[in-house]
Amino acid sequence: MAMAEINISRIEDIISIDVGRGIDALSHAARGNLFSAASSIATHPRPRIGIITGFYIPHATPPAAENDGPIGAAHLLAGFSGAGFSARIASDSPCADVIRATVAASKTNTKIDIAAINTGDEGDTIKSITKAWRDDGITHVISIERCGKSVDGKPRNARGDDISAHTAPLDELFLSGDWDTIAIGDGGNEIGMGALDAKLIEKNIKNGSEIACVTPAQHLIVAGVSNWGAWGLLGAIAMVLPQKRDELLKTVTAEMELEMLRFINQHGPSVDGMSGKTIEAVDGLEFQFHANILKQVMDTIS
Repeated sequence: MAMAEINISRIEDIISIDVGRGIDALSHAARGNLFSAASSIATHPRPRIGIITGFYIPHATPPAAENDGPIGAAHLLAGFSGAGFSARIASDSPCADVIRATVAASKTNTKIDIAAINTGDEGDTIKSITKAWRDDGITHVISIERCGKSVDGKPRNARGDDISAHTAPLDELFLSGDWDTIAIGDGGNEIGMGALDAKLIEKNIKNGSEIACVTPAQHLIVAGVSNWGAWGLLGAIAMVLPQKRDELLKTVTAEMELEMLRFINQHGPSVDGMSGKTIEAVDGLEFQFHANILKQVMDTIS
């Protein structure tokens, strides 16, 4: 376990590379959580996992959920399914098409829960989804790249815009069960960032005082790009559970990453979070940049 913890710490270094958002102080404060999150899942006798994702960008062309988060969720669903862990996924009505594409990209039969924002929207109430997750015996909830409540109770994008009209308060689902909470984020405004001192986000992140999410997580993973956090989490679990390594990591390849990116872009469609366009980039970074980070992660696991 000692060597596993050392290698997981190395993975944490790789996935927390700052791509220009100023997350160094945030990732430093969250150090060790990749190991604790992986251990929480790996040591549970029967993990049943709920995943929350979907960050809607109303000013995109077309307005859509970004591809950071759903791609990571697709890897998580595929890895958990292969390892024999039960999993389901939740989002809200504006992100529903991208979430369906996410599940299709994962090639699993995952249960999808969609929260309606307005009366007449597709989906259910957060209360009813919470009950379903409790009844299902969910043991762990993972939020990946999901905008959460700021200090005034409103979800805000990186520009500080209030996106309440497009974002159901899935923070309530995240915090409403007797389950371990794991969060992956890269910008300070995602569910889970409330585990950090708000002054860190205010000082280091643009518009930090406005956008900082107040919703905490027991295990917060700060990544340069949230999808990287999914690779890191699967790799870390594989190090703690080496007998399930191949199953957990079956899609964590550059080829599958590109296939998932193209599939979610086409069938969502999803958009790049920086340009707001449906292109082969995530967070403004071209595919090869992500592939290089992925290779470093996998080299550490090998």
